[in-house]
Amino acid sequence: MHTIQVKGMSCQHCRAAVKEALEELGLTEVEVDLESGRVTYRGEAEGEALRAAIDDAGFELE
Repeated sequence: MHTIQVKGMSCQHCRAAVKEALEELGLTEVEVDLESGRVTYRGEAEGEALRAAIDDAGFELE
């Protein structure tokens, strides 16, 4: 499992947007914790692709 920190998430819509963005990269088992901003997933994604997916969803990768 990999873990990243995402800033700006506050609701279920945010959770769904981040989950969908990462699943579109081919990542699996995406779990989003709104309180901590922690996102865990399985799979591999290049740093820039990951950052771009989070940015496109409207959030910020820490």
